[in-house]
Amino acid sequence: MSLSRMHKYLLAAGAIFGIAFGSWVIADSDTEDGDDLPTLDSIEVRASMQQPKLTLPNELTVVPVVKPGEYFVPPRLEDLTESKYADEVRLGRNIFVHTQQYAKRYVGNGLNCSSCHLQEGRKPHAAPLWAAYPMYPMYRDKSRQVVSFQERLQDCFRFSLNGIAPTLDSREIEALTVYAQWLSTGIPMGTIMSGRGFARIDKSEDPSPFNGAIVYKNYCASCHGDDLMGKKFTNRDGYMFPPLAGPDSYNKGAGMHKVKTCASFVKANMPLGKPFTLNDDEALEVCVHMFIQDRPWDPRKGMFMSIFMPVTEG
Repeated sequence: MSLSRMHKYLLAAGAIFGIAFGSWVIADSDTEDGDDLPTLDSIEVRASMQQPKLTLPNELTVVPVVKPGEYFVPPRLEDLTESKYADEVRLGRNIFVHTQQYAKRYVGNGLNCSSCHLQEGRKPHAAPLWAAYPMYPMYRDKSRQVVSFQERLQDCFRFSLNGIAPTLDSREIEALTVYAQWLSTGIPMGTIMSGRGFARIDKSEDPSPFNGAIVYKNYCASCHGDDLMGKKFTNRDGYMFPPLAGPDSYNKGAGMHKVKTCASFVKANMPLGKPFTLNDDEALEVCVHMFIQDRPWDPRKGMFMSIFMPVTEG
């Protein structure tokens, strides 16, 4: 190849490169103002990339209890006048008391809602519905988000009843919500009521499972059985006294599986009919005895993780 021909090729290649580079610069300058991609400023103004499910009320009406020791008295079922609302309240009450019959498709053990929420959800210090309903929506450490009352009911079915969470628009969730709302008639939303939740627990020493077995035998075994498996009715299905362990009891994800929560319930409600019989240490010890018993695993972890993961709760 002669030197003149090579020179022509180099000039042609340079011209082609120059035309291509010029076109890219023009195109880039044309799209600078209309670019659809997010700019740094538009990302920085976002408070969070995750959309919250619910927001807390801006103005909570938190009213201090005027006379501690005097508990709210919910309305009576007998006083309901005939209406569709009354029918819904009665259905919610039936689901709550006879969960095994009215919401059987969502229950995976032998418990009813009223196994923990005593006296049809009316008893103070047994997580009464009339004190719980006005506090929602509220933040829960368990789910690390603000949840509605209906979502809280879903968790009861999933963990305490070891079953399946009904959908938010299911007949069961709607009726239970109406029942709780009716029980809290007259209580302003956001009011902290005396008797809400369970009793306060303060330990003076670390609880012993050995002492817990003794406390259980002295105060609990006559109703719940030496093996903690509860006692069934002799003339019909269901438990007269609910199981505290085994496949028909709550699973390891339930709040009652936490020793302190369990002790708060036991102190205020057990033995049945003799509340506040046990002191704080005895309540904690008997709940440690319950904690180490076999029961359905936490559905959030599955069987494998429940068996082999180190115990970090309770």
